[in-house]
Amino acid sequence: MEFTMGGRLEVRMTPADVGKRVSLRRVTGDPGEGPKFTDTVGVLTSWDDEVLSVTTRSGESVRIAESTLVAGKVVPPAPARRRGPAASFEELARATARAWQPVESELLGDWRLRAAGGFTRRANSVLPLGDPGLPVGEALGRVGRWYGERGLPAYVQAATGAEGTQERLCADLEEHGWRREVTAEVRIAALAPVGDLAADVSAVRMSREPDDAWLSRYQRFEAPGPHVLEVLGSGPSVWFASVPGDGPAGVPAAIGRCVVDGRWAGFMAVEVGPEYRRRGLATAVMTALARTALDEGASAAWLQAETDNEGARALYDGMGFATHHHYHHFRSA
Repeated sequence: MEFTMGGRLEVRMTPADVGKRVSLRRVTGDPGEGPKFTDTVGVLTSWDDEVLSVTTRSGESVRIAESTLVAGKVVPPAPARRRGPAASFEELARATARAWQPVESELLGDWRLRAAGGFTRRANSVLPLGDPGLPVGEALGRVGRWYGERGLPAYVQAATGAEGTQERLCADLEEHGWRREVTAEVRIAALAPVGDLAADVSAVRMSREPDDAWLSRYQRFEAPGPHVLEVLGSGPSVWFASVPGDGPAGVPAAIGRCVVDGRWAGFMAVEVGPEYRRRGLATAVMTALARTALDEGASAAWLQAETDNEGARALYDGMGFATHHHYHHFRSA
């Protein structure tokens, strides 16, 4: 990382650059042991009282004392990804939302408040794609009351790491006492290579609705009430896949869900029973769903994987999925 001008390190930015992507170098460590330097790249989300706050691609908020800076400058947005289809953050955010719809929703300016009886954070959180029409603190107060009336915790889903994402909002949420609870990657890929994987799909069964057997493998609820079925069935064109198990209980060995929406195919709920893992069943489910989506005219794929799910991330790496951005669920204090 280079910050030189005439051989001298410089800080070439001001508080007026809040909201821009920056690259900083600061002194860290014990001064008695000699200077050590740490570099930080992200969006400058505040510069107050001689302290800078930078939100990184992964959503981490880094606070930096102005007195420790030795170099800093505004840098261009992160370069476009070379793998996978071209996609903007807003296009993907809207596509992912259409594939997992709430039971009820309400607009607060450009923020959409979503609820589904507490079934998943995605269906029970605010999707803030624009201006709420109120100061952020006041808007968050309205959000808290709306979810409180429904007996639900208040969550806001905010994204980082791509052009047009919401680093400033993440910083505002933290400033108002909201805390990041979960972080996930939104990954994208060309769809045809997924459909072309050398997987045995002969045992994969496809259906338009989740039957009792499918639901018995998808254990994200105590009982699959109407709100669960409504969320799972939501989306422009929804498909469910399952691979029968070899036990007497009728629980599938593996399941998956796909929503086809124009050029996009979104993959969700890909699960394999612990006793059936390492048999290629997740790949078979993904491949079968991809082929169905290709038949419906889709050409691009997306999915979401929590950052601590190493097994899923390794699987999707092998299929050619690349991280487009991160999203985070912030919960009110």
